[in-house]
Parts: sequence; C-alpha cells; structure tokens
Amino acid sequence: MAQLWLFCFLLPALMVSVTANKPPKFTSNITNPVVLPEDLPVGAEAFWLYAEDEDHDVLTYAISGKDSTFFSVNPSTGEVTVASSLDYETNYFLSFEVSVRDPYNAPVVATMRILLEDRNDNIPVFQDTSLSTSINETLPVGSVVFSVLAEDKDSGTGGTVEYFIEKVTPNSVENQHLFRILDNGSIILNGSLSYNNKSSFYQLELKACDLGGLLNGKNITQCSQPVYLSISVVDQADLDPQFVRDFYSASVSEDAALGTSVLAVEAVDGDRGVKDPVIYSISNSTKSGWFEIETEGGVGVIRVNDTLDREQLLQEDEEVQVQVTATEEHLNIYGQEAKASVWVTIRVTDVNDHKPEFFNCSLESCAFTADEAQASFTGWVEEHAASRIPIEGLTMVAYDPDKGRNGTFELFLEGPDAPAFSVSPARAAGSADVQVLVRDSEMVDYENKTVMMVQVVATDVVSKNSSVASVTIHLRDINDHRPTFPKNLYIFEVPEHSPPGFVVTNTTLATDPDTGEWGHITYSLLPGNGVDLFEVDPDTGTVTVRDSLNLDREQQTVYFLTLQATDGGNQASTTTLEIHLLDINDNAPEVMGSYNVFVQEGHGNVSLTILAQDKDQPGTNNSLLIFTLLPGPYSHNFSLDPSTGLLTNLGPLDREAIDPALEGRIVLGVRVSDCGVPPQSTEVNVTITVEDINDNEPIFNQSSYQFAVAEREAGIWVGTVEAWDADQTEANNRISFSLSGSGANNFLLQSSMLGSGRAEGQLRLPPDVSLDYETQNFFQLTVHAENPGPQGPEATANVQVIVEDVNDEPPTLVAASLREISVAENGSQHGQVAEIQAQDVDTGARLVIELVDVICTKAGLDVGSLCRGWFSVEANGSVYINQSEAIDFEACDRVMLVVRACDLDTDPRFQAYSDNGTLGITIEDMNDNAPYFLLDNKTFVIIPELVIPDQQVAYVQARDEDSGANANIKFSLLRVDFVSEDGTTTPFNNYFQISTTSEAGVFTGSIQLVTSLDSTLQGTYQVTVQARDHVLDNVTHKTQITLNLFTVDQSYRVRLQFSTSKDEVGANMEDIKAALAQATRTSVYVVDIQNINPAARAQAVSYLDAYFVFPNGTALTLNQLSVMIRRDQDSLTQLLNMGLVVLGSQESQESSQPQVLSNTIIGLAVALVLVLLIMSVALVCVRKSYHRKLRAMKAGKEARRTAVGTAVASGPAIPGTNVYNAERANPMLDLPAKDLEYVSSSSDQDYVSLNSLDENSVDVNRDSQATKKEPGHSPPGPDPEPLSVVLADRKMGTQGPGREVLSFTNAGLDTTDL
Repeated sequence: MAQLWLFCFLLPALMVSVTANKPPKFTSNITNPVVLPEDLPVGAEAFWLYAEDEDHDVLTYAISGKDSTFFSVNPSTGEVTVASSLDYETNYFLSFEVSVRDPYNAPVVATMRILLEDRNDNIPVFQDTSLSTSINETLPVGSVVFSVLAEDKDSGTGGTVEYFIEKVTPNSVENQHLFRILDNGSIILNGSLSYNNKSSFYQLELKACDLGGLLNGKNITQCSQPVYLSISVVDQADLDPQFVRDFYSASVSEDAALGTSVLAVEAVDGDRGVKDPVIYSISNSTKSGWFEIETEGGVGVIRVNDTLDREQLLQEDEEVQVQVTATEEHLNIYGQEAKASVWVTIRVTDVNDHKPEFFNCSLESCAFTADEAQASFTGWVEEHAASRIPIEGLTMVAYDPDKGRNGTFELFLEGPDAPAFSVSPARAAGSADVQVLVRDSEMVDYENKTVMMVQVVATDVVSKNSSVASVTIHLRDINDHRPTFPKNLYIFEVPEHSPPGFVVTNTTLATDPDTGEWGHITYSLLPGNGVDLFEVDPDTGTVTVRDSLNLDREQQTVYFLTLQATDGGNQASTTTLEIHLLDINDNAPEVMGSYNVFVQEGHGNVSLTILAQDKDQPGTNNSLLIFTLLPGPYSHNFSLDPSTGLLTNLGPLDREAIDPALEGRIVLGVRVSDCGVPPQSTEVNVTITVEDINDNEPIFNQSSYQFAVAEREAGIWVGTVEAWDADQTEANNRISFSLSGSGANNFLLQSSMLGSGRAEGQLRLPPDVSLDYETQNFFQLTVHAENPGPQGPEATANVQVIVEDVNDEPPTLVAASLREISVAENGSQHGQVAEIQAQDVDTGARLVIELVDVICTKAGLDVGSLCRGWFSVEANGSVYINQSEAIDFEACDRVMLVVRACDLDTDPRFQAYSDNGTLGITIEDMNDNAPYFLLDNKTFVIIPELVIPDQQVAYVQARDEDSGANANIKFSLLRVDFVSEDGTTTPFNNYFQISTTSEAGVFTGSIQLVTSLDSTLQGTYQVTVQARDHVLDNVTHKTQITLNLFTVDQSYRVRLQFSTSKDEVGANMEDIKAALAQATRTSVYVVDIQNINPAARAQAVSYLDAYFVFPNGTALTLNQLSVMIRRDQDSLTQLLNMGLVVLGSQESQESSQPQVLSNTIIGLAVALVLVLLIMSVALVCVRKSYHRKLRAMKAGKEARRTAVGTAVASGPAIPGTNVYNAERANPMLDLPAKDLEYVSSSSDQDYVSLNSLDENSVDVNRDSQATKKEPGHSPPGPDPEPLSVVLADRKMGTQGPGREVLSFTNAGLDTTDL
C-alpha cells in the first residue's frame, strides 16, 4: 500500500518532467545559403550543423534529400564533409533536408541550400579541329582569313576565352607576325602575301586559353590542346614579267651593216600559274635609233638600225645602253599593263680610222675637243736642273681615239736643242700625258741660253700617220752666293733698364753680291742667353732693347748675342754681339726683420736698432742709407738716430692715453733712404705694445633705473643696466653685476660684455616665475657692479620695477542659448532661427561668436559634410538658415553646429577662446520624395493550368526615402493587358489584384490571381502597377512600373511515361525533378501523375505531365526536351533507373485513346470476317491435311532407322527456307527432302523471329537439349506429339571430333492427330 502511495506521488512529477522536455532548435542562420567552391575535395569540411537544446540533451544530426548524397554528416558533432565530387557546371544549386533530434522529441527538419562557386576546372575546347582555308595572295592587310571558336564551360574569367597563334609554318621571323587573332577568334591578315616570293602555304598552330581563375586555391590558367589551320595561297595575276637574266651584254663592230643581229633577250610571266605571253620593245637608249628589237619565238632580238661610231661612245666607255621593256599581252588584276624593263649593254668595237694628235690639257680633265687641240707649247726649267727633271708649266696630252693597237703611237724629239732633253713616254696607247725631261744638265745653262726649242713627234705604229708639236723652254737663274759680316765680334755698352726700342747698334750689316731675290738680306737673332731682352729689325739689321724690366745689372752684367744674315735663297752667315750693362739707382733699401716691443705702462723703456741694406753697386751713393722717424700720433714720444737707426722713448708711457681700439699698441713709421739720383726709400713699422695695469674702477651710466613689467608672464625681460671701466684689458676692465633688496629672489640679473671695459646686466624673471599685479605691483632693488678679485673696486645703482595689469581671462558661452531647435526641410523656413550668447569677466572685452565645425548625421550616423552650408553663424551669435532649399531630411536629420566665443582684446599670450559648445538642430521631415521601385531583373512566368485564384503570380518592391507616415506606400493596379504572340493587345482587367505589405522600410506588392486564366492563350500579361505614398496636406507622390508576366500554354505540356506505378513515381518525385532540372537547366512544374489503363497494353504503367520553363519565360517543347535529356547521360541514366520509358506530349497520348478504341472495333470486325473465311477454307483443307499426316508418319519411321551419327552432305545454304543445301536436306531430321517429300517456306529461325513478337524465345544450350516452350498454345494435359517423341528418343552422337550435335524441338510440326 505504501508503494502505491509512493507511485501516485511520483507519477505527476515524472509526467511533468517528460512533458517539459523541449525539442532542439537550429540556429537562425540555417536558412542562409551556404556557398562552397566546386573544387572542395572529397572528405573536406564543408560546414557545420549547429542546434541548441535547452535541456542539454545529446543531439543527433542527419541529412536527407535528393542532393544529400554529395555530403556526409557526423551524427554526433554535426560536421558536414564532402562525400562526392561537386560540379558547378552540372548543378550549381543543391538542396536537401537536415535534421536534428534528441532522445525524447521528433526530429526537427530544416532545408539546407548550397550554392556552388564556379572554379576554373574546364579547359577551352575548339568546336572544330579540322581547319583549312584558301585565300588570294592579294587579300588586303587587315582582312579576316578565318574564324575559330572555342568554348569553356566555366563562368567569369575562367570561361572567357582568348586565342593565341603559337606558331606559323614556315617558321620565319616575318611569318611570326604575318597573322594575328582577335578576341572573337577571327584570324586577321597582318602582312602582305606573295605566292611567288614568300610562300604558297601556311600552317597556324592555334591555342585557346581562358583568363584564369581559382582552382584548388591557386589562380590557374587553362589552355586547350593545339589545333592547326592550313592556309593555301592562291596565285593572282599581280606580278610583272621577269627577265630570265639580270644582265645582258653583247658587242658589235662599229662598221656593222644594218639589220645585223646583236643579242636576244627573254622574259617570262612573274605569276608562275598564269604564264601570259610577252611582247618586247625598246623604251629607252643612250643612242636613240641605233638599234631596234623584234619579238621572235617568245624572245626579243636586237638588231643594228643605223650607222655606228665607237668614237662617239668614248664618254660612255664605248657602250650603248638600251632599255628593253617586256609587256604581258593581258592586263593584270588591277587593270594595268604588267611590264618589266632591263638595261642591255652593247659594246661597239673599234677600227683604225684616226691618227694621234696633241692637246693642251691635263689627262684627267681633257675632253679632247677641237678647241683643246694645239701644235705649240711653252714651259720653264731651272738652269743646271738634274737629269729626268720635267719641264714646268707644260700640259701636253697625246691622244689617238682608236682602240688597242689601232690607238698605239710612238713619241720622240727633234730640233736644235733636242740632245739636251728627252720625251716621256716613248710609246703609248689611246692617250698619255707627255713630259719633256732634262737629259743633259750641263747643256741647260742660263748664262749660255735663256730660251731653248724642241719638237715632239707622235707616230701611229700601224698607219704611220704622225703629228708634230713645238715646245719653247724658258730657263730660270739660281742662287749661288751667301751674305757676309765685316767682323766676327762687336762690343757695346747699354744702361740697365733702358726703355724698349733703345738702339744698341745699327751699323752691324752684312753684304751679298747676288742680285734680285737672291741678293735680299734678312737679319735675325739666334736662340741664346739674352735673346728675349733684345730684338733686331729683319730688314735694316738695327739691334734694340726689347725687355726693359728684365734688363737688370744686378742679375747679369754682360750678354752675348748671335746675329744672323740670310739671303733670298736661304743661305746665311753669323757674327757675335757683346753687350755690357751700366748701373743706375734702381733698388730701394731693404729692411731686415720685423720689430715688435712690449713695455709696461709707467715704468718701461724702449731701445731698438733698425737694420737695412741696398743692392745697388757698393761704395756709391746708390747704396748709402739714412734713417728717418715718420710723423704720427705718438711719434713725439720717441727719437731715432739717422745714421745707426737706434729708436728710444722720451718719457713714461700711459696705456689709457692710447686709443682703446689700438689695444695698447703704438705703431711708429721709419723711412730708410739711399743717396742715389733719384733717391730710393723703404718704410717699416715698429710696433710698441704698452701693457695695462688695473688702476680704474667701474662707473654706471645712470644713478637709478625704473622698469615696468606685465603680470602673468614668466621669464619675461624687465630691463637693462650698464657700466664701464677705463682699463683697457679684459682682465682689468671685466665687470660683474649682482642684485639685492626686497623681492630680489623673484628676478635674475645676467651679465654680458658689450665691448672692452663695457658691460650690461639683463634683468628678467626666471622661467618658472611670473608676477601678479594683484599680489604686489612695485619692487625696490639695488644693483652692484664690481671688478673681479677680492680687492676689486665696486659701484651701485637703484632699480624700481612696476607691475602692469593684463587681459588674461577667456570668455564663456551661455548654456541657455545652446538649447536644441527644430527646422523644417525643403525651404519651409528662412531667416534667423537662434542666437548664441557669450560673456567675459575682463573689462573692455570685445567678444565674437565663431563657427568651428558642422556635424551632419542621419539616424545617428555621420554622413559627411553635405549639410555644412545649410546654416551660418554671425559674429554677434545670430544663427541664420543659409540654404533653405538644400535642407533635406532624407540626407541628414540632425545638424550640430560646434561654436565658440573669442575675446578679440585678450592678450595673445593667453587663451582667447571659450570651450566649444554645440547647438543641435533637428531637421523635420516633409513629404518631398516620390516612391521608387526596387528592380531585381526577375522574370515572372504563369502556367495557367497550375495557378489558382488568390495565388501570388508576381510581386513588386518599392521604397520611399521619406520617414514615418510620409514613407508609407500603397500599391494599386492601373491596367492589365494581354499581348498575344501576334502582337494583338486585349484588356484583362479584374483578373488580378494586389496587396501591400512592408518590412524594414521595403514595401512589397503581391500580385494575386482573382479568377482562373485560359490555359490555351499564348502571349504575355502586361500589368501596370502604381506606387503612391501618404497623402499629407493634399500632397502625394506616385510612380508606376509595368511587369511582363509570360504565359506557358498547354502546347508546352509534356508527358513522361514510367514503368513504375503512380505511387512510386510520386515517392521519387524530388529525384525525378532534380534529374530533369539538371539536364534542362529549367524549372520543372508537375501538373499531374496518373496510372495508365492496363487494357491499353502499353509498356508504361504510369505517366507524369509537366512543364519545363526557363527563367526568361520560354518553355521546352517535346523535341527540345528529348534532345537535352539525351545530351546529359548522367541525368538520363538516373531517369531510366527511376522507370522512365517514353517521352510524349499530352495531346499525342490523349489523341491515341480514341484511335485505340476505333482500331479495336475495326479489328473485331476484321476478326469476324476472318473466322468465317477460315471455317470455309478448313473444309477444303481436310483432305490435304490427311495426306500431310501420312507423310509425317513415314518420316517418323525413317527417323528411327537413321543412325544418330550419319553424316550430312554439304552444300550451299539457302537462308529463309528449309532448303539448307544442294541436296535439299531437312534440318530437323538430317534427311534428304525427297524422303520426306516436304518443303516448307519458313525456317526455324523464321519461326523464332515471328514468335518473338509474342515474347517467345529459343534458348540454345550446347550442354543440354534446347527446348522452346509456348505456354498457352497447347490444351491442358495434351497427348505427346509423336514426331517429338521420336526425335527425343534419338541418342545424341558425335558428328566428328570435338563436335556436338544440336537437337531441336519444332513445336510448329504437330503429328498428334496422326
């Protein structure tokens, strides 16, 4: 009983604990799609499932659904890893269900959506790999040669293909840039082609690469396999003909007859594939009319057309240049003549028809004209010229225009003076410079003859014709004497430093007996000592002083010069000039050393001797010295001995009597002079330093000082005191200052030297000390000045310091003037909206208000500086609206003006500004913005057969930048039109309605169907939606948009038949839809699933009707669906595994039902007629049947007597009959047909083929006897068929080694009735 009471007590507690357990919950982000890269490897972590359980129970995770096979989940931890490879191109969107459960509650299920990110895992693939084309060689540069296309299944840069030309064959530098490929795959000709000069064939190796993308964490660029484009170049008639040789030449005698053949030229068509005939002509010639050309047998024959003369061609190297032009008979592709030219060289050979002649010219420039022909010449030569010296001024050329031996001639001399000369050359060909040479030097004598005469004779060695030229030779005299001086040595005296041009001698002259040019004498000084101090006139021989400065006796007393005389023939002689220098007083005395003396003031004496010398000649007045003391400010204190140079002082010296700037130094000037004429002198300074002693005390420049200083300034300068000391050295006149008196510790006194004996004291406050006017405004101090040292003298002075008051307090803002204000947007208010006030405790303060910053915020967030110009703050603190129209609540709902006050009279050293204050301005919203639609480029599709009233078919979203009630939006439908495929527009009002909802400021208009739509209509519903905001003060804003709702009519309804039942198809619906969506990339809308009537005898058991719609509103037809499913083998395999057997449209299926019924009725009628016909025929065939059975019995008997291993005669088979060989053997019995007397028109194989339509089959088993069964054809419990029994009794034998015998049962042969 106690246990019962205990159980009753615990039962409510247990029930409470069980009912209180709560199921787990997934976190809120479970509905967010998970983004995964498609290259995530199998086994890698994909994401985690996380759920919370308030009871802290153990949780178990699981996944299920059509796409769950790609992942596996750890049921304990919720870690989801990749189970099979992901592929963005196959299915970029995965969806499956995830669940979590605890031990006490049902599983909590959520839908997990996976978005795959594309990775660059596909290479570009060329759509065609066998590429070839032909192009004309004249194809313009920049033309498209060919276009290729490669596709990459990836998206983004990984799917963007760029093309490259990897290699061009023939592989030359020029060909590598002959083609270029564009981004669209077009191959462009980048250079000119030439069938003949370049290549008639090119092969391009092409490659396609994507722009790269991520793959396995790296940026990878994928490239295709190379493909090859073969380009054949087609030759065009675009080239001129070409001569077979680059150069033609021939020769012809100048006496050749007219019509003589000279040379044949040949040209061919430059286009090797055209070979156009060529016509020849002479288009130019250096000798017009001499030659002509004729076209004979494809070549051009050049013939003589006029009289030839080789001598007219001497300037042309005896050659005639003929330009031959070859022209093709037909015009080229440009409509122009195709022609080419070549120059032909024809050399005209010589005959002997001229004699040699003389010309007055040089061989290089001689033109051999009649004007240049001459018989008399003139020349010059010096007397006694050496042998083989040519006559000067003679320009003679002998010339015979004939060639070779015909132009060869001999030269020799005649005349009275011929023995004295010779001629060169003695023999020449064509032309030669002729020279007359000295042969006998003794005979060429100016004293005997001044003019000589010879004749030059030129004789042709072949024709012996000759010419004679006379030569007149003038002789020139030569220089054969040199000039001479009367003496070899001349002596002169010259004062030192004589001026330039001073004449040393003009009588030292030379003589030369030669006259004229050879007797003219030129004088010069040969190099040597002193040649730079003297010079000679080259014509007169006068020697003069050149350098007066360096003509110094003290450096050198005697100079030796060599004077040279040279005549016009450059023959010379010399003599010596000896020049002595005389002394003059040209040197000033020189003082030796420097003189500095130190002496103490008051007691010291000076005793100093000045030492000097003179470089002039000793023992003369030029070197005798006298000492003199020069006048000066302190010279009267000293005396100087004029002969010895001894300097002494005349009395005691005082340092303070000397100018302080001299620092105690007395400088005396001493002059040292010689007695020469004119006298020379030198001055020297003697420095006497008088040393100072401390014999003076300091003195202030004022007996008292008064200074003023401002309060609140630490370290400020107060004033300066100054004192001086008459002593002139720093050791004795250095002054130091000190300060005493009440409050002296508040000041610093810093000493500094102003100069020698002068000092000042800078009175200032210490850096950390400032005076306060309110505490003490006056200080009385004493300043002391003293020399250094314990016994140094001292002086004092009074100092008064007065403290001045300053403006040192900053202003403050009045808090009451900074209260928040409100201003309406969009020009609703103008003028002043607030006034900011400030105050300052200082008297005479001058205050202004300044705007420091403007802060613009929207919903508490800083929006930058867009409101900076909306308001302005004046100096008196007035706040005005500056840009009323620009104030916009939607951009900024609160403005904060940061201001401060400034005292313009505050001392610059102190803070002049108050602390910053903020004036808040709240912007009030006005209804000033129209709503606007949020466009997401979504396409809406309606399948009328599927949608029902009150179902949403489309939606719009809109926003209004206003706030509060001003931002409320209401949607309405203005118009609905249906636009059919033929463009006809029909109003469809009252078919749709729209409702408004909002969330987070976004208003959504849900467009719903009011009544059912006609499913046969094909076209688009155009729905015009209006969005209108809140009406305030009769002000409202509205906008509108038109949506296109694409319809998919029943013509796109497709039926899929399955071999499984309706229930099984419904159970696999999600997998079926996923496979169909993967294959078609469409949205699958299932309309109906039904079983097929078994009486229809169809292979399918059930069917599924559905629509396949693209996002743009288009749908797939049956044929398109069939093609797309067959392309995707994976999806097709999945669908076949789920029972798909037939694809067909609904109409075809529905239309077949009446047809089946009609066919059934017709079939029954035909069957009835056939039964009547068969019964009639059966009566006729009874007799024939009886005979057939008798023959079958006979065949049975024969079969029993026939051995199993009897060989069968071979023969050719006759397929399709039972006549299998030439012996017409029956295959069933291995007997000749004549024994059975039976031939059937159908074979066993034909029977099998026929019965296969009823799903009967023949199984041939080589290990056992094969039997073909026909269930349903025999009545229950039949008697055994005699022939079958007989055949079954036959023992299986061997037809040969290793060969088995097959035994057959032919159910078509029935002998039971027998």
